Amino acid sequence: MSKRKSLFALTLFVSTAFILYVLYANFVHDPGASGFLSHKTGLKRPIQVPVWLSVMKIHVVFACIAMLSGIVNFSSRIRVQRRTFHRINGYVYLISVLIVVITSGYMAPYATGGKAVGIAFNALNIIWPCMTVAALVKIKKKQADRHRKWMIRSYAFCFTNLFIHLIASVFHRGLGLAYPAGYTIGVYGAIPLLFVLAEAVIRIPSAESKA
Repeated sequence: MSKRKSLFALTLFVSTAFILYVLYANFVHDPGASGFLSHKTGLKRPIQVPVWLSVMKIHVVFACIAMLSGIVNFSSRIRVQRRTFHRINGYVYLISVLIVVITSGYMAPYATGGKAVGIAFNALNIIWPCMTVAALVKIKKKQADRHRKWMIRSYAFCFTNLFIHLIASVFHRGLGLAYPAGYTIGVYGAIPLLFVLAEAVIRIPSAESKA
């Protein structure tokens, strides 16, 4: 099995597992997000909890849709044999990303960790859709290889939440840092790490390039 196929299989497994976990955590285990909200202290504006919860749930659902539709479109079989589905699913991904960043924009002022974290999220809310639109522009110009590269860069940020919480857990649970501090490190650590990982994936040679 080629490196790309192995990476696709691993990403599909991680994506599916994370989607199931996120849906369980947010809609079954803690639908009121009481655990996460308990860390939001010292905010300059009070949270309208019912509104915040509604926006958060929309955010979660479309983040899961983006993660799922994105990995499906990386399937070479679907890309070659189901071109119409691939194209429609690509627009599903684009719309999902836009909804995710819009809802994130609402939640950014209430971010755990304060203004510094809110700024990071707002910056990502600009960069992520720009990368996604760049992928659309490239395929409209029939530049398939550049389209794939921009999609890899865009899709990497579907894992923002996963990496934030992994890094935050290391600093909070592992090193004993206060949760807001660990979360802040998680945000500022995850964003550049995902950029680096995306570029590393782009550089994995395809089977065609070896032929």
